[in-house]
Amino acid sequence: GACRIYGDVERGAHAAEHIFELDPKHAAPYVLLSNIYAAAGKWDNVAKVRKEMKDRGVRKPPGHSCIEINDRFYEFVAGGASCPQEEEIHAVLGRLSRKMEEAGYVPNSKALLHKPQEEKREFTPYYHSEKLA
Repeated sequence: GACRIYGDVERGAHAAEHIFELDPKHAAPYVLLSNIYAAAGKWDNVAKVRKEMKDRGVRKPPGHSCIEINDRFYEFVAGGASCPQEEEIHAVLGRLSRKMEEAGYVPNSKALLHKPQEEKREFTPYYHSEKLA
């Protein structure tokens, strides 16, 4: 996290290499290294890290968030249907995000760790599991 935040690509790559030696099947160092490269705009390196994960059979489990309301637990999974009200939740988030943008809010696209496409896309962190929760 700190290497990504402070743009220290070299130190992040060095640390990741040592972690790969300790546990080459754990997804976390690959994801962190990929995020460091993405934040630095080094998309070729991001692709190499993701290919290495695939070649080694390493898979990142989907992110999830949990909340408790009235003694009931609800789990929200990033990128997947995780509760019966998910469609309604997405609709509310969509309305809220449009209102925020109409009021002048501009999302921090630097936080987007996927290579941006040419066409305008909706800012996906609005639908992160933490936002859904």
